[in-house]
Amino acid sequence: MSRISVRGFAVASATAVTTVGAVVGVASGNAAQPVDDNFEATAADTTLLADIPAGEQAQVQVSTLAEQADVQAAAADSVARKSAEEAARIQAAKSAEAKKVAADKAEEAKKKAEKAEQERKEAAERASRSALRDATSFAAQGSYSVSDVQAMARQMIPGDQFQCFSNIVNHESTWNYRATNASSGAYGLVQALPGSKMASAGADWQTNPATQIKWGLSYMNGRYGSPCGAWSFWQANHWY
Repeated sequence: MSRISVRGFAVASATAVTTVGAVVGVASGNAAQPVDDNFEATAADTTLLADIPAGEQAQVQVSTLAEQADVQAAAADSVARKSAEEAARIQAAKSAEAKKVAADKAEEAKKKAEKAEQERKEAAERASRSALRDATSFAAQGSYSVSDVQAMARQMIPGDQFQCFSNIVNHESTWNYRATNASSGAYGLVQALPGSKMASAGADWQTNPATQIKWGLSYMNGRYGSPCGAWSFWQANHWY
């Protein structure tokens, strides 16, 4: 017979057995037999399953199965939760990597587009400059009208920069290649100060508008990046 340890029943069971034994012994006329000292100790630890009422036996079994089911369900929930967390972590890592790859590709495409645009502008500028006439290509004349000087400038200044160059010359000399500032000594179309600076473009800087245009264009490009850069500065400061 199986034994189930049920604390709380042991002492009562042992006492009941001892009492019954004593009564039976007296009734039969026999002297009471000594009770085994170990009996109560054994009874305190174990109780026969048969000693537990049938209904309570079923409750004990059901309780044990329910506890086992709870433990198993909790374990399953823990495994499922960890699995879901790991899957979410992996998905997040994949998403982050995909975004980084997309961002890198977009940045690379942007840089390529910017480089292509810069190369296009440089090529257009080189083509424009190659089509421009140099100062030495103009035949020397004894004098030049304003329209003559402006025509020379159009052939020497890039098309997108001519108007800015013209704006500065209008303010500085009104296209008079012999204009002189009596107080400062500035000279020529672009009012170089001193005028002798223009000798770097040609020895005929005093009489040749083409030489003055050549020097003025070089000065504006070198100091302000372009005639339009020089014009922007001039508008803010009224000098350049």
